[in-house]
Amino acid sequence: MTLDGVAARVHDLAGAELSTAQRLLAPGDDWRRRAELAASALDEALTTAGGDRGRLLAVGFGLPGQIDPSDGVVFGALADQPWHGVNALEEMSARLGVPVLLENNVRLETLAERRWGAARDAANVLYVNISSGLAVGIVVEGMLYRGAVGGAGEFGHVSIDINGPACRCGNRGCLVLYAGGPALRHRLRDVIGEGGRLADIVSAARSGNRAVGNVLADVGVVVGRELASVCNLLNPELVVVGGETASSGNVLLEPLRESLVRHTLAPRGAPQVVASQLPDGANAGALGGIALVLEGVSSSPAALERLLDLGAESMARDTAGA
Repeated sequence: MTLDGVAARVHDLAGAELSTAQRLLAPGDDWRRRAELAASALDEALTTAGGDRGRLLAVGFGLPGQIDPSDGVVFGALADQPWHGVNALEEMSARLGVPVLLENNVRLETLAERRWGAARDAANVLYVNISSGLAVGIVVEGMLYRGAVGGAGEFGHVSIDINGPACRCGNRGCLVLYAGGPALRHRLRDVIGEGGRLADIVSAARSGNRAVGNVLADVGVVVGRELASVCNLLNPELVVVGGETASSGNVLLEPLRESLVRHTLAPRGAPQVVASQLPDGANAGALGGIALVLEGVSSSPAALERLLDLGAESMARDTAGA
């Protein structure tokens, strides 16, 4: 689930896709409405796949924000985010009636990139999502890094100018104020109109609009410079760039790559920089939810118990039908 959409995917235990469904979210939707739409999308996908919740092993559920999977409480960088302070693990488990594995949505995208995308063969990876906000997923020696309480990866709220404008998070000069979706819409309001969306900016960039291209190039430069600092600390072999803004293509990616290389320690410190191979929008996180379940069956007691129960039910049906 992103701030503006939710996607549900149903896969089998081999990882093969069976069906998908999506719902749009309105800015004013509270967490209860968002939970309702998530459940609705899941039920639609299950119906299309010829199943129901009773056949589900588990659900991988992703949300924006700082999420400690051990307790399931969501804390957003901004206190007015819909799920802020909610125990999403308890709420969604009760609503769906099946084991739920909870994770930050960008970390889910990172898992999906590792399993099916551009990072399949890399052990040390930064996945950066550039869209309405900015966040990174961090993989160190093949393991997803969450931080002490699930707060790792808040890239958009790194201060790049301590004398810059105040951010709603309480900091000053945050990266998101220069490279996030609202900042882009503000800078390009004379090009895309006051009611323009991030999707309109991406479309204009793909059509070769020079004004939009210049602004996105600026974004690439500043994001690349800040990513270089992270790379100097962590020394990843690969940086994967995804998110709605990044789907504009090389107009953003090339300046980002050049800036990152310029500011990363030479001669061997600069990682390879590639575009994401994930689907757009909430579907990327939903694909990561599948990866989370497939990887978490052995480590989640609830999911393992569910797997054993489903196996016993299947054997009982086979015996009854024999």
